[in-house]
Amino acid sequence: MIDKTVQDCAQAVADVFDGATIMIGGFGDPGVPGRLIEALREQGARDLCIIHNGAGGGDFSLGGLILDGRVRKLIASFPNGAGSTSFRDRYLKGEIELELIPQGTLSERIRAAGAGLGGFYTPTAAGTELARGRETRVIEGREYVFELPLRADFAFIKAHRGDRLGNLVYRLAMRNFNPIMATAAKTVVAEVDELVQVGDLGMEEVHTPGIFVDRLVQASRHPKLFAPPKKASA
Repeated sequence: MIDKTVQDCAQAVADVFDGATIMIGGFGDPGVPGRLIEALREQGARDLCIIHNGAGGGDFSLGGLILDGRVRKLIASFPNGAGSTSFRDRYLKGEIELELIPQGTLSERIRAAGAGLGGFYTPTAAGTELARGRETRVIEGREYVFELPLRADFAFIKAHRGDRLGNLVYRLAMRNFNPIMATAAKTVVAEVDELVQVGDLGMEEVHTPGIFVDRLVQASRHPKLFAPPKKASA
């Protein structure tokens, strides 16, 4: 049996290299692998390209990674959130690059990479600044923009439960970008709230099969992120 668990978050991110492209799951706080990102801050990799829905917030997790000056480029849909002060400050100083992608296009570009597609046409962004330099085509009288698949060297994802084979189950809003990102990176690292025995997860319960996951680590949630659900008393 292949045991994909690692001892701690530091071991899970040890091979991230300078200049790597990293997908980070989550939408706001839900589904963000905060402990993995904090371990990456300690690890020291620099010049990173981050693919995430937003730009993080405060001085923890992605916001902290940007605050440290470790992110060269951010690919995101909502970089100007209320708490994204670190990104705003660095962007206005010209210290970080931004590639702005509409949210639906972002998720579909990631999904296309995982599905092995060469790209797709979408009417989103047609006729706007976001379509500049991109191939366009008129289909049935409507202009479409051609978008390429989006891949990464690493994907950091967050799940509620996982087993040693890498099978993952998400909870509620964790099931946002995490499942598709697990299909679109060379190395997928999962942070889980709870590690269970092989066989404890039913086949129809699994959201991400272990074949997509390279390593996983159990880690308690940081108090700056949402606390895990409490188990009902007997």
